[in-house]
Amino acid sequence: MTTTTEQMRAWTGPAILTFGFRPFFFGAAVWAVLAMALWVPMLSGHLMLPTTFDPVSWHAHEFLFGYLGAVVAGFLLTAVPNWTGRLPIVGWRLGMLAGLWLVGRVAVAVSAGLPDVLVAMADLAFPVVFAFLIAREILAGKNWRNLIVLAMLGVFILGNALFHWEAAQGVYAAQGYGLRLGLGAGILMIAVIGGRVVPSFTRNWLVKRRSRALPAAPMQPFDKAALVLLALALVLWVAWPLGALTGVALALVGVLHAVRLARWAGHRTFAEPLVMVLHAGYAFVPLGALALAAEILAPGSFGMAGAQHFWMAGAIGLMTLAVMTRATLGHTGQELRAGAGTVTIYLALILSVIARVAGGVWPEFSGLLNTVAGLFWILAFGGFAVLYGALLLRLPAAKRI
Repeated sequence: MTTTTEQMRAWTGPAILTFGFRPFFFGAAVWAVLAMALWVPMLSGHLMLPTTFDPVSWHAHEFLFGYLGAVVAGFLLTAVPNWTGRLPIVGWRLGMLAGLWLVGRVAVAVSAGLPDVLVAMADLAFPVVFAFLIAREILAGKNWRNLIVLAMLGVFILGNALFHWEAAQGVYAAQGYGLRLGLGAGILMIAVIGGRVVPSFTRNWLVKRRSRALPAAPMQPFDKAALVLLALALVLWVAWPLGALTGVALALVGVLHAVRLARWAGHRTFAEPLVMVLHAGYAFVPLGALALAAEILAPGSFGMAGAQHFWMAGAIGLMTLAVMTRATLGHTGQELRAGAGTVTIYLALILSVIARVAGGVWPEFSGLLNTVAGLFWILAFGGFAVLYGALLLRLPAAKRI
């Protein structure tokens, strides 16, 4: 039987198409930089894209469904073969998927000159085809445990479709049902998958250091209850985003997931930022729930957009950056340690989140703070593209970064 290594060695095309994380992590980072570089002058009114989306909705769509969609693809295309024991998707099939993702980005950016249905079809082609391929692998491998991941991916795609429909109807899609549905699915993915990998990677690292204090095992009854309640709170938030019951539910799950995180011994990982950053990324899940609860129950606390950015930029931004750095190092045979450059991009991302949330708290300074947030964001993902690009494109091996 052909092995994964033999399959990749048999491929004679571009090295970037030898594994799913390569084109999608690199593409996600480059898009994160380009989209933010476009957004900063759009925010100040110095640039207009030929898109039917209003500027804020374009920004929200491209970072949620564009950027996160690419990272999810890179992660699952790399993880599913390990889950199922089946061969990964490589070569021109992988290139086709990456091409579909790129077509979606271009179609949305120039949608003013295209029919709404065509734009939606072009953008949704990638996630639908990708979901079909992942479903085939999970079902063929009888990997029933991860059907939950496929279900969350389906909800994420539905949110994207609804976002397009709302935008076509003239609704402010940046605060619509589609965005909340897609964001809710993304946060639940982080809670489910992060709940597996964060304590596991932490345990592995602490065991090597011969620590006696280890994190709680993943997916205990407490974790499952916290996940169920998070899912219910997200349903309430999607349906009734300003309801008092929604605010109370979000506050409850914020506390529960803060307790869940505390059980993973993150305070013992400061010596290795590559592990610590996973805890920091997950921390934005309860912080976002608590910030949204505060904004719902006491309007003006953060501003709704500011509160959402605990999740949009914090949980999604930092957790994906953490996963991309670790997975790239691990799958290219590098030492699993964060060098000065990697620590710098982590700190830049955290500063970006702080600046963006502060813009909601102090709206009189929002223009300046949002620009600062954008510049730190560009530094974080531009830094990733520079530091890790050689590994993803399989150029000569770089020293520890």
